[in-house]
Amino acid sequence: MNPTLTETPAPVNTGALKSRQNRNLAMQLMPEALARAHVQQRLQEAESERRGHRLAAARRMQRRAERASLRARRALAMAVMQ
Repeated sequence: MNPTLTETPAPVNTGALKSRQNRNLAMQLMPEALARAHVQQRLQEAESERRGHRLAAARRMQRRAERASLRARRALAMAVMQ
């Protein structure tokens, strides 16, 4: 028997094994990443909606203030005319 044949270990392709493990791990983490992205999108949508509501409320208050100002000016003009 040739001693070099029995002492030489069989070549192990560790690169392919690690690549397969990384791919498997990435596949397992995909649903988590998708869920995280979905939650982030929903948070952004909610914040955008809140901004819209605040803007609408601010416009309503501005119109109300303008009407009150106009009423006050009219009342002052009427008081000055009498």
